[in-house]
Formats: sequence, C-alpha cells, structure tokens
Amino acid sequence: MELKKYFIKNKVRESIEAEEIFLDAEAIHSLEDKGKLEQPIKHRNFFLFYALIIACLSILFLRAGHLEIVKGEYYYNLAQGNRLRVYSLPAPRGIIYDHLGQPLVYNIPSFDLTVNLNDFLANPQSIQEEILEEIAGLINQEDRPAGQVKREMEEKIAQATGQVSQLVVAKNIDRSMALVLESLVKDWPGWRLEKNPQRQYIEASYFAHLLGYTGQLSPDDLEEHPDYSRNEQIGKTGLELSYESVLRGQPGQEQVEVDSSGKSQNLLAAKSAQPGQGLVLFIDQELQEKLYQTLEKTLKRLGISRKAAALAIDPRNGGVLALVSLPSFDNNLFAQGISPEDLAALKNDPANPFLNRVLAGQYPSGSTIKPLIAAAALEEEIISPTRQIDCRGGLSVPNQYNPQIIYYYPDWKTHGLTDMIKAIAQSCNVYFYTIGGGYGRIEGLGVDRIKEYLQYFGLGQASQIDLFGEKKGLVPDPAWKKEKKPDEEWYLGDTYHLAIGQGDILVTPLQMTVALASIANGGILYQPQIVDKIVDLGGEIVEDMPTEIIRQEFIQEENIKIVRQGMRQAVLSGSARSLADLSVEVAGKTGTAQFGSSGQAHAWFIGYAPYEEPEIILTVLIEGGGEGSQVALPVAKEVLEWYFNQ
Repeated sequence: MELKKYFIKNKVRESIEAEEIFLDAEAIHSLEDKGKLEQPIKHRNFFLFYALIIACLSILFLRAGHLEIVKGEYYYNLAQGNRLRVYSLPAPRGIIYDHLGQPLVYNIPSFDLTVNLNDFLANPQSIQEEILEEIAGLINQEDRPAGQVKREMEEKIAQATGQVSQLVVAKNIDRSMALVLESLVKDWPGWRLEKNPQRQYIEASYFAHLLGYTGQLSPDDLEEHPDYSRNEQIGKTGLELSYESVLRGQPGQEQVEVDSSGKSQNLLAAKSAQPGQGLVLFIDQELQEKLYQTLEKTLKRLGISRKAAALAIDPRNGGVLALVSLPSFDNNLFAQGISPEDLAALKNDPANPFLNRVLAGQYPSGSTIKPLIAAAALEEEIISPTRQIDCRGGLSVPNQYNPQIIYYYPDWKTHGLTDMIKAIAQSCNVYFYTIGGGYGRIEGLGVDRIKEYLQYFGLGQASQIDLFGEKKGLVPDPAWKKEKKPDEEWYLGDTYHLAIGQGDILVTPLQMTVALASIANGGILYQPQIVDKIVDLGGEIVEDMPTEIIRQEFIQEENIKIVRQGMRQAVLSGSARSLADLSVEVAGKTGTAQFGSSGQAHAWFIGYAPYEEPEIILTVLIEGGGEGSQVALPVAKEVLEWYFNQ
C-alpha cells in the first residue's frame, strides 16, 4: 500500500519572498534592507528568562523555609492552641514561724472552680445558661438562693471578659461537693476543678496586723505582676505583702488536651510547683498571745475604748517580740474569700479594725517624751542633772507686749524643789517647761533644738520597719505652723507644750518604743525588725537578716545614765511605783496625753527590764484611756510579771 499520499508535502525554500506575505511598512523596510523577514532569538534573552524562573523558585523556597524553620514553632503552637490548654499551678507559700520555730500559718488544700473564658464563651448561649444553672444549683449555700449565685457568676464572667483568659468563679468548695463536681466538670467546656493551697492562720485575730493576709489578684495586682496567674494568691497586707517575693515560690504548669468544644480530654504533661521560702520571726508567740489577751481583758473590764496598741522590742537588736493592735479581725476570712456582708461590717466599724495602731496610729506622746527632752537638755548643757527647779504647781508667764496679760501653764501637782531624776520619776511639767522653752535664768532648748534631738531619736520620720503602712508622725515647728495655721505665730506656749509631749506633736507607739529603747540600751537607735531569718522548705537558713543601726553616739553615755536613773526612780517612787514589787528590776515612764477639747486623754506606759541588762522594752497605749498609771500600767505589769516568771 502506498503511504506517501497520506503525508503533507513541505516544500523547502531557502527564503520567503516579500510579495508572498502581507507586510506593514516597517516590515517592508526591514525586508528591503536584509532581504529576509525572520531573525534568530538572542542568547541573552534566553539567559534573562531562565534567571527569572530561578529567582521566582528561590523566593518560593526561601518563604517555605522561613515558615517551616523560623516561624515553624509559632505556627505549631498556634495550631496546638486549638487543642491544648496550659494551666498554671500556684505554688504553696512559705511558712511563717515564731522565734522558736512554731508555725503561725500553714497551707491547706482549697477546691476552686475555674473557667477558661475563651472556651466557655465560644459555646451557644443556651449551653452557657445550662452550665451556670447546674453549677449554681450545686454550690449555693442555704442563705443564698441558686438564682443569686448564678447572677454573681454571670457578673464575674462579664467583668473578666476581655481582661483575663482564666477566672476563679468559686473558691473554697466543700470537699464533698468537690467530689460531685469532679465527675461533672469534664462535660463542661472550659471548666476545671483545681486543688490550690490556701492560707490557714493560727490564732488569726492575735496575729492579723502582723502577718496580714493573702487574696486574689486585683486588676492593679495583675498589671504590677504580669508573671502571676489569675488563680494565684498574693500578699495584701502585713508580712504576706512585705515578703511576697520570698513567700510566693515558683508556680507549676499542666498541659491539657481539649476537644473542639473546649472540654478537657487528657492530661499531657505536668510541672510541679516549687514552694516558697519561709520566715523565722523575732516574735514570741506566747508573749504575743499574753499581751493581746491582757489588753483585751483590761479594756472589757474597764468598759472603755476598744482601741489600743501594744509593742515589745528587744532593745539589744531592734527585734520585734510582740505587736498587738486592737480591735483586730480574722484574717482567715480574706484568705478563704470574704463575703460582701463581712467585708462591709469590717469597713463600717467605727473602731477601724484594719488600722495597725502600732505603726499608723498617731497620738500626742504625753509625758513619755520627757526622757528624750531630758537627754537633749543634758547634751546641750542647758542644765546639770543636780540643779533644782522649784515647782509651785505651774508657771506664770507675762505677755511680752502687755504685762497685764498672764499666761499660766499648769502642772498636775506641786513638786517643790526638783532635779532631773525626780522630774522624770514624778513627771514634773514645770521642770520640762523650763528646760524646753526657758524660764527665768534658764535659757531652755528652744523649738529648733527640741526638734533636732527628737529627730535624732527617730520621731517625725519612718523607722523603716519591715511592714508597710508606717506613718511618720509630726514634730511641729514655726515653719509647719505658718503653713498649717497662717493666722497664728509660734508662741512660747507652743514650745512648752512640745516639751511635755502635748500640742500638735504626733508619734506612733512604734516610734516611741524605738526611741526609748535607745535609752535602755545605752544610746543605739536600732531599726525595728520583725523577720530574723529566711529559711528553705527543710528549715535550713537561706539568709540571716542583718541588724541595722539607724544612729548612735548622738547622746553621751553619762547623760544616758542620768535619764535611765530617772526612769528607774519612776518605778521606785514615782508614777510607775506599782511595778516595784516585781521579781525583776523595771524602769519606765507613764504618760497621759490629752487630746481634743473635752479633756480626754490617751493612756501610755513604756518600760524596760531588767534595768541593768535590758532584754525587753514594752509599750502599752490605750486610746482615750485616761491616766497612764491607772490604765496602761496594770497591763504592762501583768505581762512583765508573766514574762519573767513563766
């Protein structure tokens, strides 16, 4: 069979003639020049084309490598986030011990119901309502209907939405109810039942102002501590706040697999939390309890003010042995989650139980300031300790511009001829008017030198104790009065009042205790300290807290001895002589500090023992208590008698 007839015949020609095709003018012109229409493609064009292809492929490979290698972990985590949840596990806080190693607080398990808001709110509204109703029906208390509990949960969720991802909805759930919730919670998208450590304070009211309490993080707390999780507890007051970084510990984590609706499926990984470090205090637990009980008993017996403060310090190093402020409160209420009703009752209490009166209560010092004025007068050689001043029951001072006007500054009794030791012992106002503001031939310290020496003793400034909330008090002077009372000058009477601890002067019980501790120990002003040591979980010492000296050698030793003799004589024959029958030698000073315009007075006593080698200085203040020798002194006597005979 002949196949050639089926093939298309191509006639090969060496060139194409111009007349055989349709040409435009430019093509005809090119043909006329070259004689041919077609031209070969240049090698450069092929090179550029291949280069473009290689560049595009390189960009694609680089982008793929960037996504896989550089950003691979990010996108992996993003994808895993659709099925994994990481939950923080709060660390048990460190234990706080007294000086003998007895715990003052410990941790107990608390069952808390939490929710991941992203998972929960991703569900239909009907499912959300159903879950909240079921939870409210389970955890409601007898005095709180389920509907109220549900509304409270809805309010919490609404307030937290957009602020945090995880929210503690219910705390401190009963153990039996926790068992029920544990079997149900896996069916609720985003919900978890967590077992968290919770503070349990021993003898809560006795140590409330000292230890403080913990609570849930507020929005301000979260802003200040971005590394904290929402379900952690943070120190709010007291040592819990001051030593937050020591007590907190290192939180752990749990990695949980969830399904598409947010329900927990499997625990994939867990990292245990590391407990915080502990604190060993200078505090003597038994002394703290005795001082609290005695002070509270005295107030109830006298039927007077509920407001009082007491403080004991070791004058050898500034260690705080006991710190009591009345009225107090139960700090366990806050650690467990205080109810709105209980919180409102505490806030509205006119006695202000939240006020730590030892640090932040500011009062006129009354006669407790007189040993400090005496030390200043001796140091400035205003008077010798043996020179006598005749006390006739008061001072009469004529007005410098009109002698017909006589100002009278009274004493509480006529003391007769009085030297410095007798003046301190019997609290002679005339003597201290004279050496403070001057009278007759005695020049007096004057307001500027009085203020200078009171500041040497730590008045008018914070002592830097390791608790927050300390007030500075006030040592007034002409500049202060000009600012606060522009229509009045600084009068001689202002200096007289300052010299006996009256007028505008304000001190805290802490300041007066620290100041007179420097008299007791021979002239060293120590910074008061509550924490003695930081320890690890096994009780091994991590850090010894250093003893800090604020000031020393500002009063000569021989002058300190004179003042000490005066305070000892106050016990032997003066205003504190009811302490003379104790088994230990005591020195001290009473004070009756008037305030207001109705003749009321705060009752003070500050004393130390043993007299020769002091190991404790004790301050008792009762607001509105009246005579210090009648009200504050008996409290101190009972406590000191117990302390040295236990």
